[in-house]
Amino acid sequence: MKTYPEFCEWVVEFIRRTSVDLPVDVENAIDVAKGAEDPGSPADNVLNVIKENIRISREQSTPLCQDTGTNVFYVYHPAGPSTREMSEDIVEACKEATKRSYLRPNAVDSLTNKNSGNGVGRAQPWIHFEEWNRDDVWIRLMLKGGGCENCGTQYALPDRRLKAGRDLRGIEIVVLDAINNAQGLGCGPGFIGFCVGGDRASSLSEAKKQHFKKLDEANEVPELRALEERLYEKANTLSIGPMGFGGKTTVLGVKGSYLHRLPACFFVSVSYMCWACRRRDMWIKNGEMRID
Repeated sequence: MKTYPEFCEWVVEFIRRTSVDLPVDVENAIDVAKGAEDPGSPADNVLNVIKENIRISREQSTPLCQDTGTNVFYVYHPAGPSTREMSEDIVEACKEATKRSYLRPNAVDSLTNKNSGNGVGRAQPWIHFEEWNRDDVWIRLMLKGGGCENCGTQYALPDRRLKAGRDLRGIEIVVLDAINNAQGLGCGPGFIGFCVGGDRASSLSEAKKQHFKKLDEANEVPELRALEERLYEKANTLSIGPMGFGGKTTVLGVKGSYLHRLPACFFVSVSYMCWACRRRDMWIKNGEMRID
């Protein structure tokens, strides 16, 4: 982004902060979960290890997880800046962050099984640009690990196997089914993002986008807000617990959205995020950068 000569280095620092330091609301949720578990239980021990992991990563500026994940960027920008140049700078920043060990070389050619060695490749990083009617630039970054990505799934309603219809009850059934099927895999306790509607691609993308939401952010759709609360409560009665060792905390948060759909289709997509919910925001305004 030639308007800001420091842009590439800003993004490197943005990646570092996202990789090594959890957002406050996520860490608070883990603290609350630990307080709910029985002292000395397997769940309590797992959460103790997670908290120590968080402390060491922050103090030593090392990645929270050896799987630093897919780099998912959303860039909101005013009219004018070249998205091609911004994209090039973001790719270079990912290479540099990999060189500095803030990221792991994670990009593997799906046809040859060869690792690129520098952390970038086709759709790695994945960058989405959207122009908006503001002068500042807002960049959101999510580092999405492979283990939790493997736990994501999609349903087409009605689902006769689960007896789930095209209604709120049916949505609830399939999202709980996805959580139950994970059985602590994907480094639970996890965060759940879901989307109702859209086509297969847009539905999965919108479900993953829910992980950007702060945990205290109330859904503006009353029906979805109530559904999120029910799913959170019911998921935490499954006794799957942290890493599947049993306990009272299977999920740390549930966020949902919806998209319009074709009459013939009714997809429900579920995105699972591990306890290391690595997401941050970067703002550029009047030539200055801020990371939240």
